[in-house]
Amino acid sequence: MASVNDINKESVVMFKGEPHIVVEFQHVNPGKGGSFVRTRLKNARSGKVIDNTYRAAEQVEFVDLERRNLQYTYNDGSKWHFMDNSTYEEVSISKDILAEKANYLKEGLEIMGWFYEGDCLNVVLPKKMVLKVTEAFDAVRGDSSGNITKDVTLETGYVIKAPMFIKEGDLLSINTDTGEYVERANQ
Repeated sequence: MASVNDINKESVVMFKGEPHIVVEFQHVNPGKGGSFVRTRLKNARSGKVIDNTYRAAEQVEFVDLERRNLQYTYNDGSKWHFMDNSTYEEVSISKDILAEKANYLKEGLEIMGWFYEGDCLNVVLPKKMVLKVTEAFDAVRGDSSGNITKDVTLETGYVIKAPMFIKEGDLLSINTDTGEYVERANQ
């Protein structure tokens, strides 16, 4: 058991007998009364998201997870398939677990998988990823005042907002936490 002050994003806690991933958290210290931690927890098995508030005096049980290096191989529309780099076994992960992280998966990408009792509960992507632009419409002359953006399609099929000067074939650095353009990467 640990203190609620140890809770952070993507830590895994036991809540009502099930492992839950902390999606959001906020430490609150009001002027009156005791402090507390407001959390949004995602059930690691079902994907259901709930809100829960922990008082400062409460204890939390963190789940000890097995971490494995996985390499993305392909998806069949309903599941994404990875190879465990240590055992060379195939691991299938559903869209519920990947959620928006599926937008960044390209063949050969290595990620970290978190496992509990043989089930993959979460995957961790790098903070930044470099992806190639496969579709970008040309900028229109005169659209350069202010911070103007346009939609571009990346090699994974994900569509993001990027500056007007981005062209098809450019490599972009993308923040995987926010899904936003960071910078143009070196060719």
